[in-house]
Amino acid sequence: QCWKPLVIVSGQEPALVKLHGPDAAGDGEVVQSYMTWDGDNLVSLIASVRGARENARVIRDVLSLEAWEEVNELYLWLGSDEASRLYQENREQFYRHVRRATQLVLGLVRSTMLHDTPMSFLWLGVMLERVGQTARILDMHHHTMTIENAHQIVEVALWLSLLRACSGYEAFAKKNQGRSSAKAVTSFLLFERQFPRSLRYCLRAAKRIIGDIWPEAPARGIGGRSYARIGALADWLDGREASFTPASLHAVLTHVVDETTAICSEAAAEMLGPSHTPPGEAVAVAAAAATGGPKQVQGQ
Repeated sequence: QCWKPLVIVSGQEPALVKLHGPDAAGDGEVVQSYMTWDGDNLVSLIASVRGARENARVIRDVLSLEAWEEVNELYLWLGSDEASRLYQENREQFYRHVRRATQLVLGLVRSTMLHDTPMSFLWLGVMLERVGQTARILDMHHHTMTIENAHQIVEVALWLSLLRACSGYEAFAKKNQGRSSAKAVTSFLLFERQFPRSLRYCLRAAKRIIGDIWPEAPARGIGGRSYARIGALADWLDGREASFTPASLHAVLTHVVDETTAICSEAAAEMLGPSHTPPGEAVAVAAAAATGGPKQVQGQ
């Protein structure tokens, strides 16, 4: 229950089993090594940071110096002896360093770049990425709702850890003055309008950004398909709130992840025309293209 859900929601269970055997998903050390250091695993930390650095290099003419330096520094740090040593000696501090570095990059993007079309594309990617990742993190925990007679302390610990993984613990505590529960936590991460990592917030923000990039999108001009599709997903999620129960969480999250992938592909296709770009790269390609045209961008 600790490690296998992580591998499943990241879409890497078949590859991990093929590489390390059928019992690998239950081995914390194997899973962490595969999800952190395996360069052939395109969702590993090292592959993601490498892809982010390449994407940043491609759009270097519009990316601020401060943001570029932080991305590059994280890339170099991950390849250093210091990072390897910290990974071995203090796993929590290692992951905290990576998390803080990525959060710093996002802050620098917002505070040091012109708020024009290139930054809008970057922030569109951030919002859609948050939708997908928050949904996947939540989906890791849906299985805990089927545990019968779970100890109350264990159940609360699981939900609090989920909130911390989504950087939402303090916001949840301020908004919900009471005991944590499966429905309270999941509803907060799905529907809370004021929390910048909730699915509702990110979908609405992404819709606004598309409208800013393509003002004619609401009238079904360029960008219209993306605008309509993300609006439909946001409206669909709104319609689930009144009848939502934790038992329906997995179905809701599966639909959100699938639709978000389709929206990424739609946005790239509308800007660049028909393309064979894999869905996970769509927003990165669109961001690169905002600087003047299609460019070759490595996967994330």
